[in-house]
Amino acid sequence: MPTVLLVRHGLTEVTGTTLTGRTPGVDLDDRGRSQAAAVAERIAAVPLAALVTSPLERCVQTAEALSRDGVRPQLDERFVEVGYGEWTGRRLTELSREPLWRTVQQHASAATFPGGEALAAMQSRAVAAIRDWNDRVGEAATYAVCSHGDVIKAILADALGLHLDQFQRIVVHPCSVSVVQYTPTRPFVIRINDIGGAVTDLVPAKRGRRRRRSADAVIGGDAGVPAGPAPERGR
Repeated sequence: MPTVLLVRHGLTEVTGTTLTGRTPGVDLDDRGRSQAAAVAERIAAVPLAALVTSPLERCVQTAEALSRDGVRPQLDERFVEVGYGEWTGRRLTELSREPLWRTVQQHASAATFPGGEALAAMQSRAVAAIRDWNDRVGEAATYAVCSHGDVIKAILADALGLHLDQFQRIVVHPCSVSVVQYTPTRPFVIRINDIGGAVTDLVPAKRGRRRRRSADAVIGGDAGVPAGPAPERGR
């Protein structure tokens, strides 16, 4: 049952104001570098079998911060940003007045950017890449993928069994961590848009104590992650 940590890149100077798309040379700013360092510290205890990244600079720089001995970023074009075509480089306030904007918001599966990529095609390549890496790392491994907001949202929508038209309901902040565990029956979405908190539940149990997770969902909900040993009576 491979587990993937989906990490969005950190902030750039134009994140949230301009649709940079695949424009080269868009680097993390000081905030983004601090975010990447912080998420690297948070997940340092989680063993990674692989670290995969979109080839765009902002993702590569974020992935570099997450690297550790023996685990260096590997580029995979299938995790690259959406090909926004003629929308690339334009301000979001301007794009919001385009007729296609409403389609992207409400009927994403029908949206193809002028001179660019269809959102459905983006989801197809990204999900195929996840399945491929699941096979590469093996069922007991955990790995990380550094990618872009819409790409991660599309992967999460697939894992949640949502139609692509619903993917705009998912929020993925810069340097957030979303986690999906894949079983032969279905994916389990462990976290979405996590920007703080411990990751102890992602660290495998010691050898000999590992239990194979059932592919069945727990009816009524499971007990969550134990907070620690129960206090002794009288204390």
